[in-house]
Amino acid sequence: MQTQEIYQLANLFEKSTACLAKWQEKTVVVKYGGNAMLNEALKQSVMRDIYQLNALGIRIVLVHGGGPEISQGVKLLGKEPTFINGLRVTDADTINVVLQMLAGKVNKSLVAMLHGKGIGLCGIDGAMLQCKKLQAEVDYGFVGEITKVNPQLIQLALDSGFIPVISTVGVDQEGQAYNINADTAASEIAIALKAEKLVSMTDIAGLLRDRFDESTLISQVTLKEVEALTQAGVIAGGMIPKIACCTEFLQAGGEEASIIDGRVDHAILIELLGSVAHGTRFIP
Repeated sequence: MQTQEIYQLANLFEKSTACLAKWQEKTVVVKYGGNAMLNEALKQSVMRDIYQLNALGIRIVLVHGGGPEISQGVKLLGKEPTFINGLRVTDADTINVVLQMLAGKVNKSLVAMLHGKGIGLCGIDGAMLQCKKLQAEVDYGFVGEITKVNPQLIQLALDSGFIPVISTVGVDQEGQAYNINADTAASEIAIALKAEKLVSMTDIAGLLRDRFDESTLISQVTLKEVEALTQAGVIAGGMIPKIACCTEFLQAGGEEASIIDGRVDHAILIELLGSVAHGTRFIP
């Protein structure tokens, strides 16, 4: 390393020290999913950043989805993926695909990128994500609603210096597997761990006043402002459940929740080590 590079590195460390100190030895739950997972180069970059945050002493828990891969697996069976109100209809064939793709291929591919620091888990392990069949006006099949989170395995991994990488498959009292919404699972896991921060990496810039104009990004929202923004129609559609997960986490005692653009390189580093919010930050 050249002298100039060392000076630049030292300057970078000096600027990030205060932000780093805020999260060292703290637990941060990161939800990673959507189309941001499809770009292989970006996925590698995200995993490098997660690895670096772990090396800097931040207790990272990675909760991932895998919707595109599941849809691909369903199509290989000659079926078309079906969604109602944003939730995947999960029949017997589809739950098997979820287990194979989400808890298998996707989970282990992420773990492999963490250079021996990742531990692959799913919600069935240690009855981590205990659930029941989701009761709704529509029969979604094997889609579950979390009834309890057992964080013991996650805590063991964190206390040993590892990064838990969790696929969102739950299990009921009879041992039946269920597909669980990844945003909901991340929030419930963060609450059970008493984590300090929840980060959702998505395919959008954050909460926008005008969903067609990224320049209208709202950088910070308080709990009191959420209801007014919902009534005004700013929080609408697919953002409603994502933001509900953030608010539930804060109401349970979390310090911060953020929705950030997972398509941006080093988005998680910018959010945790930068001096300003990246995306939309929710605070009590």
